[in-house]
Amino acid sequence: MIAILTENYGGKWPFWLSPCQVMVIPVGPTCDEYAQKVRQQFHDAKFMVDVDLDPGCTLNKKIRNAQLAQYNFILVVGEKEKASGTVNIRTRDNKVHGERTVPETVARLRELRQSRCKQAEEEF
Repeated sequence: MIAILTENYGGKWPFWLSPCQVMVIPVGPTCDEYAQKVRQQFHDAKFMVDVDLDPGCTLNKKIRNAQLAQYNFILVVGEKEKASGTVNIRTRDNKVHGERTVPETVARLRELRQSRCKQAEEEF
């Protein structure tokens, strides 16, 4: 069954089924703590979420790695987002959805997960 799904989706799993739903990427080391806090909020909401705290990679490299790993949503957090309690949202196809608050983003992703739509990234 897994082989059939993998073949069918070509690694681009639908959001509700994806093992790599959300990646949180801090802009720099000063935002690592906020990135961990955001990760915990998504984890508490039962999302498959990771955070990239590698200090040896540039922001563009971290985003590219998340896209290659097929994370459905990539949340970039910097000083501006930290100050306002928001996240900057983009998809694995590099479509930027802009800034939203963390609770608003969690609520919208819950809706998309429950609807089991195939193109959650497009409907966000």
